[in-house]
Amino acid sequence: MNELLNVSDKRRLKILICLLYYFPHRTGLTIHVQRVAEELVRRGHEVTVLTARYRNDLPRDDMHMHEGVRVVRLWAPIRISRGMIMPAYPLAAYKLMKEHDVVSIHTPMLETALIAALSKLTDCKLIITHHGDLVLPDGLLNRIIRGTMFGMYKLAAKRASHVFAYSQDYAEHSYYIRPFLDKTTVNYPPILQPPPDPQAVAGLRAKWSHQNGPIIGFAGRFVEEKRPDLLIRALEVINKKYPNARVVFAGEYDIQYEDFWERQQPLVQQYRDQLIFLGLLQDQQDIANFYAACDVLALTSDTECFALVQVEAMLSGTPVVMTNTPGGRVPVQVTGMGKIAQMGDWRSIGEAIVDVLDAPEAYRKSRAAIEGIFSFKETVDNYEQYFRANARSR
Repeated sequence: MNELLNVSDKRRLKILICLLYYFPHRTGLTIHVQRVAEELVRRGHEVTVLTARYRNDLPRDDMHMHEGVRVVRLWAPIRISRGMIMPAYPLAAYKLMKEHDVVSIHTPMLETALIAALSKLTDCKLIITHHGDLVLPDGLLNRIIRGTMFGMYKLAAKRASHVFAYSQDYAEHSYYIRPFLDKTTVNYPPILQPPPDPQAVAGLRAKWSHQNGPIIGFAGRFVEEKRPDLLIRALEVINKKYPNARVVFAGEYDIQYEDFWERQQPLVQQYRDQLIFLGLLQDQQDIANFYAACDVLALTSDTECFALVQVEAMLSGTPVVMTNTPGGRVPVQVTGMGKIAQMGDWRSIGEAIVDVLDAPEAYRKSRAAIEGIFSFKETVDNYEQYFRANARSR
């Protein structure tokens, strides 16, 4: 990093970012890329995003602009699990790489090896941000997909000038990143969160709380890898001390590419009086208010690269219970703003939630302290420095 800090080149860069989904799609990955892209534009750089037209109502015009970022969306007629095949992708990526100074890709993605080959062909250096090893429900097709994706990633990582990981903890446990630790740098995700609106928060608490019982939040998709079923089962432990507890889920729950929601319906119906499903929240102020209305946020994943929702909750003053997953446990470890429960153990999760509910002030830190650890400026600075150091000469 010290070598990069000495780079004196301050020219305007032309940066190409490749990923499968982009705004208005809302996941931690797409939010990450959007925030970095828009901040780089504000700093004077030219940023193009090459992505899939995953919905027919999205514009196809390759000059479409969003917040200063040029967005090129390609037709994607074939879908494989979460992935999509775009027939025009090879030619479009080749042309754009010829026009840009550096290319940034966000893995895992189906086009990884293709982009690596094109980066060599166009002499455009490649930087990878890895957002987590691919996790899919079990099954022959998904095993083939996982193996294929990892093979393509390895080809790209060998070609890449650099790899960004969310944390050292995750990098050392990731079967994707571990072979390439010598070219990997830790860079926390870019996190921006407005302060919650006290009046709106009070309204949400009045709406969700039952007889002043605690509100337990869950932010994420209702999918197998996130294990929301463990949080529901943990109510057996929580109810012994807090029988009026309510669990509020913010996120999509009827997911097309897996049937986890349907399979968990007996459990959902068993505790239906204690469960509230909001669906996907897209407005950042609504999200901040959701966190602040909760007494604790619980993340019960079997695997997690980082889970930026933890830091968003902390910025809203809400402590977190996180399972002991490599990478996922980092925000709680570095802030002390919560507890870590055993992975896959609903009793441990329930006990950790009760501990936080019993003494919430012991797990709260100031907003300034959290912002000091997870600095948005420092994250984008790191991207900018590596992009400059690897930009083609012109």
